[in-house]
Amino acid sequence: MITYNKVAPPEGYSAPGLFATSFEKVIGLARSYSLWPLPFATSCCGIEFMATVASHYDLGRFGAERLSYSPRQADLLMVMGTIAKKMAPVVQQVYEQMAEPRWVMAVGACASSGGIFDTYSVLQGIDHIVPVDVYVPGCPPRPEQILDGFMKVQELVKTESFRKRYSDEYKEMLERFGIVQIK
Repeated sequence: MITYNKVAPPEGYSAPGLFATSFEKVIGLARSYSLWPLPFATSCCGIEFMATVASHYDLGRFGAERLSYSPRQADLLMVMGTIAKKMAPVVQQVYEQMAEPRWVMAVGACASSGGIFDTYSVLQGIDHIVPVDVYVPGCPPRPEQILDGFMKVQELVKTESFRKRYSDEYKEMLERFGIVQIK
């Protein structure tokens, strides 16, 4: 007998033939299982990411079947590897071109903190140029760690309020990074 895992419904009122919940919870559930990641891989963490999307670990089973290499069609920026200071404007431009809502995952020690490269040319963490939602530690992180980080992003997406993106705090945070929000 084959058993299938089902996604649990959001909190709400349930009766025979009836289910009621908030619109925000339904949209959060749908968004969390339909993320389109944009992999920005520069070094060895990118190889681990390739293993993560391959058949053994299969990132597609978490709803990220379609990798997007166009920032206009992606909602999760996954930065993996060493980011040189000359590349920082490119990463920030890719982030700015993504539509709202958008999330960022720093994969590996180099993207999170510069890793072992404490030099004048390496950015000491992408959180200096874009806001990061989830950090995945490791040098390089195992595919299981990348999947765990992805599931943390899913949980964040599922529980995020619609109002967060329009709040004054969010606008101030974007201004701190020098990111212009299109209205």
